[in-house]
Amino acid sequence: MKTNKEILSWAFYDWANSAFATCIMAGFFPIFFKQYWCTGVEASTSTFRLGLANSVGSLFVIVLAPLLGAIADQAGAKKKFLFFFALLGVVSSASLYFVGQGSWLAAAQLYVIAIIGFSGGNIFYDSLLVSVAPSGQTDRVSALGFSLGYLGGGLLFAVNVLMTTKPAFFGLAGAAEAVRFSFLTVALWWFFFSLPIMVWVRELPPLHQRNGTTNITAGFRQLKKTFTEIRKLRVVFFFLIGYWLYIDGVDTIIRMAVDYGMALGFDSSGLILALLLTQFVGFPAALVFGRLGERLGTKKAILLGLAIYLIVTLWAMRMQSISEFYMMAVAIGLVQGGVQSLSRSFYSRIIPPDKAGEFFGFYNMLGKFAAVIGPLLMGWLSVITGAPRLSLLAVVVLFIAGGAILYFVDEEEGKRLALEMV
Repeated sequence: MKTNKEILSWAFYDWANSAFATCIMAGFFPIFFKQYWCTGVEASTSTFRLGLANSVGSLFVIVLAPLLGAIADQAGAKKKFLFFFALLGVVSSASLYFVGQGSWLAAAQLYVIAIIGFSGGNIFYDSLLVSVAPSGQTDRVSALGFSLGYLGGGLLFAVNVLMTTKPAFFGLAGAAEAVRFSFLTVALWWFFFSLPIMVWVRELPPLHQRNGTTNITAGFRQLKKTFTEIRKLRVVFFFLIGYWLYIDGVDTIIRMAVDYGMALGFDSSGLILALLLTQFVGFPAALVFGRLGERLGTKKAILLGLAIYLIVTLWAMRMQSISEFYMMAVAIGLVQGGVQSLSRSFYSRIIPPDKAGEFFGFYNMLGKFAAVIGPLLMGWLSVITGAPRLSLLAVVVLFIAGGAILYFVDEEEGKRLALEMV
């Protein structure tokens, strides 16, 4: 029986790594990249460079996620892999502090490594949900993680924003130094709040005790076996295709929203405020969506969130003022955590529990493959059309297609097929 300490310790990793997702990925990095590291460069070019960096960082997870997950399953080493990737993200985030003005390539390279650490760590964090969540409470536990992520990321981001607006109060020379210093605070926050999951969460033991080389060989065999058996898991297959499409839209909005607002001419300080609104609305909203999934049904709740996302995206194509950006930030905050957390819990119920690492490797692989296509396609459309608004058409299509496929996924059949594989 899992204790509340284990559940909270697991959820606090979301609190830890959301500092990177909020403060760097969605917040300061797009602005600083455009204004400081890409100074003097056209907006469309910097948008393309940012999209390319996001895409390249995700390629690593696409290539290796399922294999790493399979090896972790065989070795019972999910926590060890999690710590390695978290440390990779921590070190590269801190290193951004030392990148000088105009050095966009160095900044992009460190950002790519940080994305690898962030995305790679999430494979093993997500797969531990199967070990931590009590039966019948996966929606609630998954939502707890995302809600703490919104709160923790939002709190640190609020402090960092205050640092940029009042740098002298913190003993900093100016806003630029404050932003650079924020990269150090993210690294410290990420490392410190990762410790509870390493200390108090217990993972399921491996079925067989092997040495390191044998675990790698067994991981390859497990991965090969899953590919041959995938036809038996048609529910998982169709869910992953739908998830791949709609999470592309979600991730693209997270990574490119601030850049999009800047391309429309909105002031960066206003965009940062909008991002803070999303974080603090997202904290209670994710918890509410966890309960909504239990009462309405997980799939129906996800589809509701996607419908709101679609409306907001269509609205964004005609947006004229920063006040509209604020309203859209609130709307996104209401559904973003819900779509993410319920997708994770839905998936955890239709996969074999003894292969959670490998299957969450596939889950994160497709999620990050979406993160390759979305930002890159958005940046490309911005360059060839010269109209940032038209770049959102790609996101619209992805929400519609992903939601349509999810509609036909049968959760009960998925549970039955998963149990047959155990």
